[in-house]
Amino acid sequence: MSNAPNSEVQLEDSSPLLGTVVAVQANYYRVRLDEQQTADSEGDSVAPHPLPLAPLLCTRRSRLKKIGQQVMVGDRVEIEEPDWAGGRGAIANVLSRQTEIDRPPIANAQQILLVFALEEPTLDPYQLSRFLVKAESTELDVCLCLNKSDLLAPEQLNQWRDRLNIWGYQPIFISVRSERGIEKISHQLNQKITVIAGPSGVGKSSLINLLIPTAKLRVGQVSGKLGRGRHTTRHVELFELPTGGFLADTPGFNQPDLDCSPEDLAYYFPEARQRLGAASCQFSDCLHRDEPNCAVSGDWERYEHYLEFLEEAIARQEQLNQQADPESNLKLKTKRGGSQYEPKLETKKYRRTSRRTQQQALQQLYQEPEES
Repeated sequence: MSNAPNSEVQLEDSSPLLGTVVAVQANYYRVRLDEQQTADSEGDSVAPHPLPLAPLLCTRRSRLKKIGQQVMVGDRVEIEEPDWAGGRGAIANVLSRQTEIDRPPIANAQQILLVFALEEPTLDPYQLSRFLVKAESTELDVCLCLNKSDLLAPEQLNQWRDRLNIWGYQPIFISVRSERGIEKISHQLNQKITVIAGPSGVGKSSLINLLIPTAKLRVGQVSGKLGRGRHTTRHVELFELPTGGFLADTPGFNQPDLDCSPEDLAYYFPEARQRLGAASCQFSDCLHRDEPNCAVSGDWERYEHYLEFLEEAIARQEQLNQQADPESNLKLKTKRGGSQYEPKLETKKYRRTSRRTQQQALQQLYQEPEES
């Protein structure tokens, strides 16, 4: 690999270049090219070609726009007609995706690295449970990482480990400040596309800067009043790991939306999955709430969390059903902080009367006595 773009680089055959989309910016896509392009159309190998270190800034072919082919961060793409001197190219094709998640929009991710802090801010079991359910709903592998372990005593760490083992997780305790557990995390991320997620202020950006020194992400501070971190990441971007693979940083948020159906919710709790694997409920449509002979309901710690999330999922489903009904009295309102349903206003009832209508009404009012 060369240290700078080379305008004289030419491929020895007409095969398109392969790469991974690492960022999406408006209508442009930054594509990291594979280090070696070795196979030609006949299957014979050719010598590796020197490629630029920096990603190419690419556009999308109009043919892809016409067929509605979207390009996401993490997509494997084919690049045609690269301009090595200008560092540009064109995406000619998007390869089939192995996985796809909508929020955040990332393709081909293999696992989620869920990062929480044990202290500063203090770990909230309910919030952690909510993030875990959201991560499980993506059907990707979930790796739980707990930062700032240097702030707790060994017996406290053992208590958290035992508690989370019952939940169905084997947490990795780390400390970005002392670099404890970083080697174990690096091994977990090796040669994979990993989505890093978690609430703001738990050390995600600091962890990425430690794993990938070239990332140089801005690090926020924990708010003294609110006890939580400030949002620092603004968009989804893939960062290349020195040992291979990519780490996808995602915008931080404090309470992820649970958009799963009530019927599927139980399968996003490892404890409930274990119970359903060992026994069956009496009713096939059991929601594991108050039904008789239910295999799930019982004395497990997160059952109360499940019931709260279930009520939320049922309410959301009812709102979606009402929204699908043209006679529904609800509408979906999209705001900067997310989407929510609000009552529809009656037609014209809350519209301001125009000045022309007001003048016509006054004229009619003055004309009526003269006519009488």
